[in-house]
Amino acid sequence: MKKKILLYICVFSLFCTNISSILANEAETETIPVSAEVLEGVQAQNLEIVEVNNTADLGITAVSCILMEASTGKVIYEKNADQALSPASITKIMTLILIFDALKDGKIKLDDEVTTSAYAKSMGGSQVFLEEGEKQTVETLIKCIVVASGNDASVAMAEYICGSEAEFVRQMNERAKGLGMTSTHFEDCCGLTDSTTHLSSARDVALMSRELITKYPEIHQYSTIWMENITHVTAKGTSEFGLANTNKLLKQYQWCNGLKTGSTSLAKYCLSATALKDGIELVAVIMAAPDYKARFSEARTLLDYGYGICKLYQDENMDILPDAIVLGGVKESVSLRYESGFTFLSTDGSDVSNITKQIQINDQIQAPVTEGEVAGKAIYYLEGEEIGSVNLLFKESIKKAGFFDYFKKIMEGYLL
Repeated sequence: MKKKILLYICVFSLFCTNISSILANEAETETIPVSAEVLEGVQAQNLEIVEVNNTADLGITAVSCILMEASTGKVIYEKNADQALSPASITKIMTLILIFDALKDGKIKLDDEVTTSAYAKSMGGSQVFLEEGEKQTVETLIKCIVVASGNDASVAMAEYICGSEAEFVRQMNERAKGLGMTSTHFEDCCGLTDSTTHLSSARDVALMSRELITKYPEIHQYSTIWMENITHVTAKGTSEFGLANTNKLLKQYQWCNGLKTGSTSLAKYCLSATALKDGIELVAVIMAAPDYKARFSEARTLLDYGYGICKLYQDENMDILPDAIVLGGVKESVSLRYESGFTFLSTDGSDVSNITKQIQINDQIQAPVTEGEVAGKAIYYLEGEEIGSVNLLFKESIKKAGFFDYFKKIMEGYLL
């Protein structure tokens, strides 16, 4: 027993002389070396990129158009993209966003039955001929909206979700505002209103199209349907009705997977076309094309142009990061994680051989450390120029060390 007490006294005296040197040694560590594992597997593909030339003569006769890459939102080509025009039935893209928002939030379910009102039945234009009192499931009505552009189906869903089309339209405009759609004002949920105040722009249509396909990619389960039958069950009896997709680009362009057509006498011919090729999803919006065929041929021209110049680089950031040294903490190091993956769309004409990633961890990380706080960055470079970065975050919290924590550390060192 006396020997143990004597040992503790000796250790304590050594602690007083050594604690300053411990802190000094910790303070000398400024940078965490990056292991070979960190950079393994992140060399980019050889990306063949052509510079975007917005003055290129693509022969677009439509009043307005835009081409956007979906994952990044980068605009590749545009013509009068902010001109406010009548959107016709591509209005329904926002209607679909609100429907899928309600599904996501649990307000409605796909197998819910929706009863058609007299008002919904009275819609003219493109319709699926719902009868007053007729019941259809939410999923069936989604098909009617996406495939056949049913105005009656759109109003039936608006009333089911919000009680009235007016309230639904108010929420459409709020949602548009949240997406930064500055040239848009909706007056109905289906685009049937042929007025000079129901307006949107090619850029805004691209923004809401991007929101729909990236947040709710399941929309493509419906937007790729070419033909399908629904069943009307009414007081008059039971009958089959065929839905035929209004988006003929599905048959004309092998990578097309959506999205929505529209036409009225005021709007002329409109289209928001989406396509997926080699992992790149593009949105091509045509507004006020002069005729039925032009909207499809010119959307195809935009898509071909985009796929000719775009290469997408993606790093999921699944590699193992080195631990960071923590000064003055109850633990000497802390593990890190990436905040997200990294995506870069190349369209600038560079002769790219590779993209490199450099891990930078903040110097002098002092305890306390809080989980989720920024510890550094993964920085991406192309031809020596920084093209983007992803934050590195602490995976755990580390408390600040106190007197007895340092005493315990020295005791453990000598007793071992």
